[in-house]
Amino acid sequence: MTGYTVRRYGQHHIWIGVLALLSVLVLAALPAFAGKAALRIATEMAGYMALAVMWNLLAGYAGVMSIGQQAFVGVGAYALFVLCGTMGLPLIPAIIAAGLLTTLLSIPVGLILFRLNGAYFAIGTWVVAEIFLLLTAQSQTLGAGAGLSFPAGVAKSFGTATERAALFWWIALSIVLLSVGVAYLWLRSSRGLALTAMRDDAEAAAGLGVDTKRNRLAVYLLAAGVAGMVGAVLFLGKLRISPAAAYDINEWTASIIFIVVIGGLGRLEGAILGTLIFFVLRGFLADFGAWYLMAMGAIAIVVMLRMPQGIWGFLHERTGIELFPMRRDICPPKGRAMS
Repeated sequence: MTGYTVRRYGQHHIWIGVLALLSVLVLAALPAFAGKAALRIATEMAGYMALAVMWNLLAGYAGVMSIGQQAFVGVGAYALFVLCGTMGLPLIPAIIAAGLLTTLLSIPVGLILFRLNGAYFAIGTWVVAEIFLLLTAQSQTLGAGAGLSFPAGVAKSFGTATERAALFWWIALSIVLLSVGVAYLWLRSSRGLALTAMRDDAEAAAGLGVDTKRNRLAVYLLAAGVAGMVGAVLFLGKLRISPAAAYDINEWTASIIFIVVIGGLGRLEGAILGTLIFFVLRGFLADFGAWYLMAMGAIAIVVMLRMPQGIWGFLHERTGIELFPMRRDICPPKGRAMS
C-alpha cells in the first residue's frame, strides 16, 4: 500500500465550504435586516435543528432510539431560569452551566438506561422524562405546576425587545453551529468510523472490537448537553416556563423524530433539510388545528414508504451531492491504477 493516499473530499466540496461560510455570515447579520418576529422564528428553527442533529447522531449512527430527549430540554431550561433568573449568574455562563448540569445529570441516567435494550430502552427514556416532569411539578422552588416567569428586571438587563431577540438569535446560531461542527468532526474521526460500523451492523462492530456501549453513552451525553442548552435558549426567549411545556414529548421529541425521518436518518444533511421542511409545513398547516397533526403524520408515512432513506438520501442517490463528506477514498500513486 506504499504511496497510496486517503482522500476525504473533492474539489466541489471546497466550493460547498465557501458557500457554507458565506451562509453563516449572512445568518449572523440577520438582525440587521430582520424584525423581532423573524428572529424569534429563526431562533426556534436553530434550536430544533440542533436537537435534530443530535437525535440523528443518536438514532441514525449510534442506534440509540431515545424518545425522552424532552427530559434534558426541560432540565436545561429550568436550570437557566434558576441560575440566571434567580441566582443572578450572567446569561452566557448560565447557558453553558445549564448544558453542563444536564450532561452531568445524564451520566447516572444513561448508566441505568443502557442496561436496557431495544424497545425497553426507548420506553425507559420516556419514563425518565415523565419522572422529571412529575418531580418538577411537585417542587415549590421551581413554581410547581404553575412554573416560573423570568424576572422582568433581569430580562431588561439584556436590552430592549429587539436587542434581546438579536442576542437570543446569536446564541441559538452558535449552538447549532457548534452541534453541527462537533457532530461532523466526530463522524470524521476514528470514533465516527466506530459509529458508522455500529449503524451498519452493531453485532459485527462489537465483534471487531468496537466498544458499542461506551460509544453510545458518549453520544447520549453529548445529545443531553446540547438539549439542555437548547431548552435554556428557547424558554429564555419565552420568558416563561412550566413543566407541561418544558417536558412536552410532542414538541421536543415527536417533532424532532419527524424532522429526522423526512430529512434522512443517518445523514447530517437530513437533519438540516428536515428542519427547513418542518417549519415550512408548520407555517402552512398550523392554522388547521387537529388536521395539522394528521397532515404531518400522513406526510411522514408517505416519505417513509416512498423514500425510506429520507428526502436527502433520495437526492443524494440521484445527484451524489453531500454537504458533509464522510467517505474515504483510497487513491493509488500517480500513474498507477487501482487493481
